[in-house]
Amino acid sequence: MTTATVVLDVHGLQWATSAAVVESTLMRRPGVSSVQANAVNQTATVVFDPAVTSVAELSKWLRDCGFHCAGRSVPDHICDPMSEPTTGPAESISAGEHHDHPAVVQRSPHEMMGHGGHAGVSMDDMVRDMRNRFIVALVLSIPIMLWSPMGRDMLGFTVPAPFGLRDDVFTFLLSLPVVFYSAWIFFDGAWRALRARTLDMMVLVAVAVGAGWLYSVGVTFTGGGEVFYEAAAVLTTFVLLGHWFEMRARGGANDAIRTLLELAPPMAVVIRDGQQVEIPTAEVVTGDLLLIRPGAKVPVDGTVEEGNSEVDESMVTGESLPVSKAPGDSVIGASINTTGTLRVRTTKVGSDTVLAQIVSMVQEAQNSKAPGQRLADRAAFWLVLVALIGGTVTFLVWWAVGAGVQSALLFAITVVVITCPDALGLATPTAIMVGTGLGAKRGVLFKNATALETSARIDTVVMDKTGTLTKGEPEVTDFVVDGISEEELLALVAAVETESEHPLAAAIVRYAADRGITAAPLSGFRNVPGHGATATASGRRVAVGNRKLMVEQEVDVPAALMAQRDELAATGRTAVLIAVDGRGVGVIALADAARETSAQAVTALHDLGVQVVMLSGDNQATAQRIAGQLGIDTVIAEVLPGDKAAKIADLQTQGRKAAMVGDGVNDAPALAQADLGVAIGAGTDVAIETADLVLMRSDPLDVPIALRIGRGTLRKMRQNLGWAVGYNVIALPIAAGVFQPAFGLVLRPEIAALSMSGSSLIVAVNALMLKRLKLPSPPAPTADKVSSDV
Repeated sequence: MTTATVVLDVHGLQWATSAAVVESTLMRRPGVSSVQANAVNQTATVVFDPAVTSVAELSKWLRDCGFHCAGRSVPDHICDPMSEPTTGPAESISAGEHHDHPAVVQRSPHEMMGHGGHAGVSMDDMVRDMRNRFIVALVLSIPIMLWSPMGRDMLGFTVPAPFGLRDDVFTFLLSLPVVFYSAWIFFDGAWRALRARTLDMMVLVAVAVGAGWLYSVGVTFTGGGEVFYEAAAVLTTFVLLGHWFEMRARGGANDAIRTLLELAPPMAVVIRDGQQVEIPTAEVVTGDLLLIRPGAKVPVDGTVEEGNSEVDESMVTGESLPVSKAPGDSVIGASINTTGTLRVRTTKVGSDTVLAQIVSMVQEAQNSKAPGQRLADRAAFWLVLVALIGGTVTFLVWWAVGAGVQSALLFAITVVVITCPDALGLATPTAIMVGTGLGAKRGVLFKNATALETSARIDTVVMDKTGTLTKGEPEVTDFVVDGISEEELLALVAAVETESEHPLAAAIVRYAADRGITAAPLSGFRNVPGHGATATASGRRVAVGNRKLMVEQEVDVPAALMAQRDELAATGRTAVLIAVDGRGVGVIALADAARETSAQAVTALHDLGVQVVMLSGDNQATAQRIAGQLGIDTVIAEVLPGDKAAKIADLQTQGRKAAMVGDGVNDAPALAQADLGVAIGAGTDVAIETADLVLMRSDPLDVPIALRIGRGTLRKMRQNLGWAVGYNVIALPIAAGVFQPAFGLVLRPEIAALSMSGSSLIVAVNALMLKRLKLPSPPAPTADKVSSDV
């Protein structure tokens, strides 16, 4: 079966436990194999068979069960397939994303509420709605309290009810807006949950409010008596107050994904038939020629055809420095052109762009569930059931011991309210949201929650050498001269190497250019395959190559110079001899230089107590040189590409939790074998696809950053789960009145509601504290990028 994955924009999930309703609803539908909903970011990741169902049908099913769903959750610049007419169950997930001009439905500003410009109820709208319901409940709860039996007794309030009404009739009338407006979301949510054959917080609050209010109504219309409309009203007020604050906190957890969704510009300038035309970014198609002026955002991915500039890609990749762009270079949509004007040919649009893929990856990670969260979700369901049963038992026990129906009912309602599992439902999703968002801001993309949790347990990091710890290209590390000035010799060598096609030659030419050395005039260049090259520069006969070339050219190489050459070669460098007019006068050594942040990355990993292992196919000397320079613990050299996975397995058999960091096709098996596969973003698609974690900046320093984020997130998850579980263990017996006979300790439903809402707020705020996690900063860039070995 071929499956597709889509992140749906789902709004109306007021409570953390509402996610279970979405999951239960969709999982019963044909063609759906997996659903992971998230009340914090108001989305759901759905895996389905496109031959059986479609995005349109998935969205319709969600709307049928009472939620707002406008299709895929995508950035504004993507043409959503839901904006086109659908033709049936076999509709492809990518309908409308072909390379022709997509159809675009014009939306009015007030419709642009949800993620990616979708119609629907945004988190801000939900917060405002919760606030309005709270204000109505608060305003009416005050007079209900005053004219209630509790108000008369405790406050000594003696003013008679207006219009000659009985107190209970007057408070009944005041309670109607509270129940049928402020508290209606509880009853609506409970109905949705029961239709979906699940139990959530809505059920508990609806039972608590409804039971107290209906009991009071029964008393009022059967002749009057002691009622507690105030309990239902104040209970509603406190639940709404707590969740108003909680939802505001939840909105802060989604800052990172909201920022990503808003990165791309709404409009683009294209050149068609020689004319500049400004069109919506959603209408840009592959092959369009874009005009990117200085200061403008790049609308979609493309390749520079004309112009030179520097582009700020930090908001997408996390790379702090602007990147130089010239004809032939690729540019990323949503990056900012800083200096020159560019003409860019579009290569990727819609959901194929780098930004869209990053958004999708982050959203899927935020919606995925770590093992601890799956356990919490199951516990939340059973906790609702325990609350309902516990409330019933509490009522029966107190009634049986002669407490009276009213007192027994108050105890029962308190048990139901205080046991609400919303804090348990929020404990891990909020922490995961903040953790993945924190990573996304640094270009560290966790693919799922399991990867986030696994990263917290890593004790060994295995890094591929070439392209990961090193730049993957040779650089000059040493320049030794004998009997001639360094500037003169470098000008002669640069002249010869300018004509050479050898990879090492380009590194020598760059080394000379960085030092402002101009190559000398050249003639008579001759390439000697496998040995080096000779030429005449500034009238002097120059030879650059290995020992065999020196012998062939009958060059006299001083013993001291040859010893230095051999010493450099023994440390894994490529050491090239230089002769002028038949005499050896210098050695230039080259090597694959370490990245600027590699040593800092190793130090940061050691600070975390993590062992660092380097894997390399190079000889032992070359590998040891890099390892010694970076302070790496263990070196495994001369490893064949096919053996990398076996080396990871060997570490795992020793009880190590190993992460593998690599960038190539031959790293893919090792990435899959490791407990945590980490792909360098500049690497191959195969490596990125296999990995659990992608480093967009291709910076090894992001490895310890990822582990710190994982550890911080897991710590918050544990703290939140501990609080949520501990709160219920302590609160439940107090609410049931277990300690009343001995200590006179009694909780009223209103206090239980405040306590329950406060517990959820504490969990949300604690997760947000993760944003203060201290992460290492990259070193300041320097003009001289040559290794410190020079």
